[in-house]
Formats: sequence, C-alpha cells, structure tokens
Amino acid sequence: MQYILIGIIILAVIIVISGIKFVPQATEYVVVRLGTYSRSLQAGPHYVVPFIEKVAKKVSIKEQVADFRPQPVITKDNVTMQIDTVVFYRITDSRLYTYGVERPLSAIENLTATTLRNIIGELELDSTLTSRDTINAKITAILDEATDPWGIKVNRVELKNIIPPKEIQDSMEKQMKAERERREKILQAEGEKKSQILVAEGEKESKILRAEAEKEAEILRAEAEKQAMILRADAVRQQKILEAQGEAESIALVQNALAESLVKLNASNPQDNVIALKSLEAFAKAADGKATKIIIPSEIQGLAGMVTSIKEIASNSTKSNP
Repeated sequence: MQYILIGIIILAVIIVISGIKFVPQATEYVVVRLGTYSRSLQAGPHYVVPFIEKVAKKVSIKEQVADFRPQPVITKDNVTMQIDTVVFYRITDSRLYTYGVERPLSAIENLTATTLRNIIGELELDSTLTSRDTINAKITAILDEATDPWGIKVNRVELKNIIPPKEIQDSMEKQMKAERERREKILQAEGEKKSQILVAEGEKESKILRAEAEKEAEILRAEAEKQAMILRADAVRQQKILEAQGEAESIALVQNALAESLVKLNASNPQDNVIALKSLEAFAKAADGKATKIIIPSEIQGLAGMVTSIKEIASNSTKSNP
C-alpha cells in the first residue's frame, strides 16, 4: 500500500511538472482548453493544466521567406512567360494564423499566383520587363490586405525571375545587339564630330596665331624702318651741321687772315701805289670767279685809266726813241 502511494505521488509530480512550459524567444504557443482556443503564450515560462489544456500549435513570429515555383502568366500582348516570386511575411496573430486558414503557406502561394496573373495581364511584355518595382508594390499591397484575416503581415514581394519564351529571348538578344550597334555608331559619329571640331578649332587658332605673328612682324619692321629713317635723318642733320660748322670755321679763318693782313698792312703804312696794286690783285681774283656781274669801284676805274695812260706814255716814248 505504501508503494502505491509513493507511485501516485511520483505520478502526480510528473503530471504537475509536465504542465510547465518554457516558450522560446520569437515564438508563441497556441493553447486550447478542452478543444477550444484558450490563449497564446508569449516568450517565457508558463503553466498549462495537464489533461485539460494543451499546446495546439507552436508559431514562429520571426520574418519568414517563401520562395514559390515559377508561375505561367500571359501578358496583354499574348506572350506567355514564367515568373517566380519570393514573399517576405511575418505572423502577427498566432490565433488567426492557426484557425484562420488551412495550410496558410499554400494559400499565400495561390493568392500570389492569381494576383500576379491579374497584374501581368494588364501589361505588355516591354512594360512587364521594365516595371518590376510597380508590380512588386501592387502585389505586396494586395497580399497584405488579403492575409490580414489570417494573422499574416506581408512585408514585401519580389519578382525573383522573369523567363520569357525562347523565341522572345532570341528576339530580345537581337534587339539588344542592334541597339548596342546603334549606340556604337552614334558614339563613333560623335567622336568623329568632336575630332573634326577640334581639328577645325586647331586650324582656326593656328591661323589666328599666324596672323598675329605676321602683324607683330609688320609692326616690328615698320618700327625698325622708322628708327632707321630717324637715324639717317639724324646722321644727315649732323653731317650738315658739321659741314656748316666747317665752312663757318673756314670763313672765320679767312676773315681772321684778312684782318691780320690789313692790320699788318696798316702797320707798315703802305703807299698809294701799293694799295692800288693790291686792289688790282683783288679785282683779278674776283674776275676769275663764276659771278656773271662784277661791280667795279670808282677808285679802281680811275686806277685803270691811270694804268692805261701810263701804258700809252710808255709806248710813245718808245716810238720817239728808235
């Protein structure tokens, strides 16, 4: 009997201990009581009444990633392509997540596929390929609103890959190649244009520099000629000045000599006959010049008459004394 009591006590202790639950961080436990939802246990220690309450579901409230397989969609211009999506979501209400929908992940996948088909069906192929951000925003808004009753918060949806048909890919590659060739030709044309512009600008600058150099050379030549003319004029002027000074000095010397001769002549008290003879010598020198008119003083005229008279007397005396 004692052993039975001990066994009952041990069993009771085990049962009591089994009701102690430690909820990990970022996890919630959904507890039901007699099959009905009772409460959600947050992180930390909790106690669940054995046999009456139990943990129906353990829910992670961390952000999760669901990578769905590619879905076939048709664009507005009837091009079928494969698009796979990635959904980032987080559980905000463990009770709604547990009882709101059966297989929530499958529900999200189907909802994503139908929403994607509706959005892509309104777009053409080119718009689909260039409007990923717009498509992502629309899908995220629709899924977030649709999953609220399930206790799920859709943070964002990304189009992981867009796979068009093989013939479309080939056509796109050809188009891209043609576009690259077109851009290459444009770049080459722009390069040649810039090169020609630079060459023309270089020639223009060269011509301007040559013209400026020729202009400066002409100016320098003109200034050199001007200086040369000024120097020649100065030389001629200096020569004339020197010649005039020489003539003046020569005349001064002659005048001084004449004056000295007159002084000496006066000092020697010459007779009238000597003075008359000197006058004739001076007259002879004047007659030898190049003057066309000679004015003979009256004294010299009288002297000439006297000389003629003397000559006649001398000749008569010679005839009378044969």
